[in-house]
Parts: sequence; structure tokens; C-alpha cells
Amino acid sequence: MFRNITVNAVRRWPTALPRGRAVASLASLPETHQMLQKTCRDFAEAELKPLAAKFDREHLYPEEQVRTMGELGLMAMAVPAEQGGAGLDYLAYAVALEEISRGCASTGVIMSVNNSLYLGPLQAFGTPRQQERFLRPFVAGRRVGCFALSEPENGSDAGAASTTAKHGSDGSWLLNGTKSWITNGFESEAAIVFATTDKSKKHKGISAFIVPKPATGLSLGKKEDKLGIRASSTCNLILEDCSIPGDHLLGQPGLGFKIAMKTLDAGRIGIAAQALGIGRAALDCAVEYAGKRVAFGKPIIKLQAIQGKIAEMATRLDAARLLTWRAAVLKDGGQSFTKEAAMAKLMASEAATFIAHQAIQVLGGMGYVSDMPAERHYRDARITEIYEGTSEIQRLVIAANVAKEYGLD
Repeated sequence: MFRNITVNAVRRWPTALPRGRAVASLASLPETHQMLQKTCRDFAEAELKPLAAKFDREHLYPEEQVRTMGELGLMAMAVPAEQGGAGLDYLAYAVALEEISRGCASTGVIMSVNNSLYLGPLQAFGTPRQQERFLRPFVAGRRVGCFALSEPENGSDAGAASTTAKHGSDGSWLLNGTKSWITNGFESEAAIVFATTDKSKKHKGISAFIVPKPATGLSLGKKEDKLGIRASSTCNLILEDCSIPGDHLLGQPGLGFKIAMKTLDAGRIGIAAQALGIGRAALDCAVEYAGKRVAFGKPIIKLQAIQGKIAEMATRLDAARLLTWRAAVLKDGGQSFTKEAAMAKLMASEAATFIAHQAIQVLGGMGYVSDMPAERHYRDARITEIYEGTSEIQRLVIAANVAKEYGLD
């Protein structure tokens, strides 16, 4: 079976790849990363691509596939091997996530949230005790976590959290509020939740908490019926005097906004990689169809109008990939990457939407029906311009960093 082959392949990888290793001209990958890429591509072709339409149509969470990905180390890629993770770098993560998303974009975002948004802040800010309880059990794909920052009234204004956290009489924390658009909301067994502990300090009064599921006072809203990414659940987390132990504070009081921004910087590399996978799947669909569809006496890929579309699609995809790899390499090297991650996320998400749109144009009427995957790629691509920071927010982040570089902040 494929699983045995890939697990053996993973065991041949080094326990840790060299962090910050430069990618030659940002155009080629080290041999270890190439091996990872092939393994993930083979897995996606065998285990995800044939079922992606069914997952989407029936809103099915790919539980078995996520567990297999956990066995392959894909659900905790940057977590050190001694904690049960793969011990790989962020370049490896970007490479793997693109291949998984190429097979099934919903599975890609499940992988991204667990890696970047849940395990990421626990790894960076969690105490050894917190990591033992809330990180180790979540590395193998049997459990997944989620990240609860957005609220009904503050989707893009992360510093305006109306959810509150107050000390209870027994030293516990009591959380009240609603968190919205929570990916993995139904399947997750723990959440990183952001709440205001001191309103007078505005964004400096936000703290981060680890909320296990189930928890007293925690309930879920309805499962959202979405345009795309339909195999991953999205719902509200409703906190009504939700009681958690006092030691479930992540980091220090008032550090929540910093934790959220640091986490989102890394998460944007993941969403960029997801968008690359969607764009690549749409490009594949368009090229394969254009090579077979005959019009005016020849395959339409020989027509100049179609060639122009394919050239633009391929160019945007490669440009976005290089930006994504650059951001990953900067992160791996311990350098600032906020601007570069925003650039990657902006370019990759808008490239995915453009490529998916053009793929439908290439397919014509066949692109509009669910017998072909082009319409699913089109639906899946759209959210990548919205979650983990809209395209408008990415432009603000980029512009602010450029101004800072010119001494105009």
C-alpha cells in the first residue's frame, strides 16, 4: 500500500533539516526537500485527489487521510522530533502544503491550521507543562487544534477583541464572548483563544488562552455552509462563563496581540502554500484539457488565445511560489519576514483566484459543471484572499513595512 511506501520514505529523511539553508537562486530545492515533495505528491495523488470531490460534495472531514498525514509527520512539521514532530523547517512546510492542497484544498487548510495557528504559538510561548498536555497529543493527526481570534464585529481589526477573560474566585479564568469563522471548529479538541483582560490597555490588554474541548461554558454554533473548502468545518465558538484553569494562560497577560500577530505571520506562509496548490491544480486541469480538446482542426493548446492564458497562469504561479519560498527561508533563518509573508500571501491568493478563473475559461462549458474539478478549484481559491488577513490587510502590512524601511513610520 502507499502508506507503507511513504512511511519508509519519511524514515529516510534526516531527523531535522538545516534551518535557514538558502535555496539556490530561490529556484531549486535541496535534495531532502525534493524527497519530501515527491512523497507528498504521491500521497496526494493516491489518497486525496480521487476523493476530493466527494469530500467537497458531502462536506466530509477527511479523518483517515489526516491521520495518515500525522503518521507521515505532516501535521506537526516544525515541531522538534523530541516532541513527536517532524523537526523540519518552514521551507519544507511550504513545499509539503502546496502538494497536499493540490490534491485537496480542504485537507490543506486543516493541515495549515494545526501546524501554524495551533501548534505554532504553543511551541513558541507554551510552558513545558502546557506543551506536554496540549502539543504532544496533537502532532500525530489523531487530534487537531484551532485558532480563535476573529469575532463577528472585528474580522480584520484583531486589536478590538470584545471577548473578555476575568479571574474566577477559585483562580480559574472565565471567558465570555463569541469567536467566529473558526476552521477545524467541530473536529478540534483544543483552541487558542484571544480575549481582553484589560480594556484600558486596548490591544496591549489582550491575552491568549488554551481552551480544551469540551469545556464548561463552551458551545459551538452551526456548521457554516460555505462556497468552498467544504471538507473542513467552520463555526462559531460561543463562550458563556467558560471556565478554564488558571495555568491555561498562554504566555504573559497582555501578550495576546503579539502572539496573534507573530502566529499570523507564519500562518500566511501556510495559506500562500495552500493557494499555490489550488492554483497548480487549476493549471493542471486547464493544460490537460487544452491538450485533448480539438477545435478548428487542432488541440486548443495550439491556439494563440489559449497559449496566452496558460503563459499568464504559469508565470503568476511561479512568481507566487518564489515569494512564498523566500518568506519561508527568511523565517527559517531567524530574520524578519512579516512583509515577505504578506507579499507571498497576497500574490499567491490572488494568483490562485486568477488561475482558477482562467481555467474555467479554457474549459468553457465543461469548466462550469461539477464533472470537472475546475469549478471546485474556483470556489476553493476565493477564500485564500480572505482568511488569515484579507488582501486589503496584506497591502496595509506591506505598505507599512515599506514606509518603515524608508524611515517614514
